[in-house]
Amino acid sequence: MPKAAKKLQPRLTVRDISFIGIFTALIAVMAQISIPLPGSVPMTLQTLAIPLAGIVLGPKKGTLATIVYLLLGALGAPVFAGFNGGFGAFLSFTGGFLLSFPLMALAAGYGAAATEQTNNRLWLWLGLFIGAVINFACGMFYFSWVAGSGLPAAFAATVAPFVLTALVKIVAAALLGEKLRALFTQALVR
Repeated sequence: MPKAAKKLQPRLTVRDISFIGIFTALIAVMAQISIPLPGSVPMTLQTLAIPLAGIVLGPKKGTLATIVYLLLGALGAPVFAGFNGGFGAFLSFTGGFLLSFPLMALAAGYGAAATEQTNNRLWLWLGLFIGAVINFACGMFYFSWVAGSGLPAAFAATVAPFVLTALVKIVAAALLGEKLRALFTQALVR
């Protein structure tokens, strides 16, 4: 293909934008699914949808889906957990978790891409694990800063209650992500 023709092609196709929109909506819907845990801190499923976006759409488009989700929420759309929205969510105790979402999708997406290139699933697991660590670290440090607490207290509030559920989500994302990626790939072929 000549260079001039290649420059005229859009970076995102209508199909890409549609899939990004689907995953943005999926993240918003899964943010509303709340599972009560002991200690009265509920767990939402948005942190399952975010790595799925990276796995299925790839690192760039999956990250873009999370950025669109965050922009919608920042503009006031009630897409965050508990049907909340507005820029104030980024200034709350959980703002660090929100800010980590694009990096979480990016890590999962690169892990999936490396798995596809090398045929070694270890890369997918590593990408999902790194994404979860980034999510916890951003959430914990931001919580500590906003709450004015020490890191041990922030760890107890933001990480310790969710380690087991994060491991379950990693396994679910790995298993569901590969299947969804195959379905989306088949849909692209048709």
